Amino acid sequence: QYNVTSYGATIVAITTLETFAGMWINAFIVSVLCIGWIKKKTLNSNEKIVLLLGCSRFCSLCFSWAYSFLSIIYPNYLYVHPILQLAIFFQAFFSHCNLWVSACLCVFYCIKIANFRNRFFIYLKVRIDRMVLWLFLGSVILALTVGIIAYDVADKPHCNSDNSTGQRNFGRANIKMDQYFFPSFFITGFGYAASFMAVIFAAVFLLFSLWRHKHTMQKNSMKDLSMEAHIRAMKSILSFLVMYSINFVCLVLKMVYVTKKGSYMTILIIVFEYTFPGLHSLTLIFSNPKLEKTLLKIL
Repeated sequence: QYNVTSYGATIVAITTLETFAGMWINAFIVSVLCIGWIKKKTLNSNEKIVLLLGCSRFCSLCFSWAYSFLSIIYPNYLYVHPILQLAIFFQAFFSHCNLWVSACLCVFYCIKIANFRNRFFIYLKVRIDRMVLWLFLGSVILALTVGIIAYDVADKPHCNSDNSTGQRNFGRANIKMDQYFFPSFFITGFGYAASFMAVIFAAVFLLFSLWRHKHTMQKNSMKDLSMEAHIRAMKSILSFLVMYSINFVCLVLKMVYVTKKGSYMTILIIVFEYTFPGLHSLTLIFSNPKLEKTLLKIL
């Protein structure tokens, strides 16, 4: 049995539309890159990062929608151990995979395209293709750590409810469940802030490199293809930075409005939260000639 209000139905409708749109966009990216991988037997480092990003976003949208759907339509199922714990674990894991792989893509663009004479930067520039696998491994380990902590945080209300006797105490334990999610939000916020700082530094370094390169070309009255690469990467990173900033603000607002179930601000937060994975992936498609060409053929 279920009891859905108009407010809950609105949230389900919005999240369903945005989720399936985002899943289609990311599934398109994964399909095109996998077909190219099978044909060419190889992928460059940029394509590997975008492929993993598409997979993580597809899974993140899938689990986030499933959790949102169950919490609104069938909330009682979430109190059956370990459905809630597993749902939060997978949601946290894929969400942070999405965050860190996105940050890795921005850092990759910066190191690959920016030009600096610093020895450490030159070392990174030479080794960045070999380091991609380690970046993947680091992203997965960080996401797995956050997922395990989120699982433990979600498991505490259930343990407390097991110690309660009677239906009244069980209901009281469930009603107070939101207070256990604040540590999880803090951990998520720390992950957002760290990856956000990586994106900001990548954008600043790339912008400085672009300015210096442009100044050198104007001084020597020369034109260079590197300028176009700088601008293309800068557009991609800046678009991601804007969307990432909105997503970060949504996380902060989500912590404020987590206990206000009927607030229309919550709907606005959810709209932006579910728009981000699909919209940024769409930006990546139009910044990649191969993906853009394939999409235009389908359309």
